[in-house]
Amino acid sequence: MRERVEEILNLIKPSLQADGGDVELVDVTEDGVVKVKLTGACGGCPFATLTLKEGIERAIKEEIPEVKEVIAV
Repeated sequence: MRERVEEILNLIKPSLQADGGDVELVDVTEDGVVKVKLTGACGGCPFATLTLKEGIERAIKEEIPEVKEVIAV
């Protein structure tokens, strides 16, 4: 599952990088929790939670239904 999550993140990264941010995969747990780190401009952005839940989490869940949640660490 980790490889599939990385593939999806690689599709999302150019959008984040265009705004000076980025996302790094930290871990994928066996119970379907994806842990990511928002970096660059995304790290302190007031819209980071929105980006995480409505952008990153939605994209991953659409492709990998086994993912239960995406959290920032």
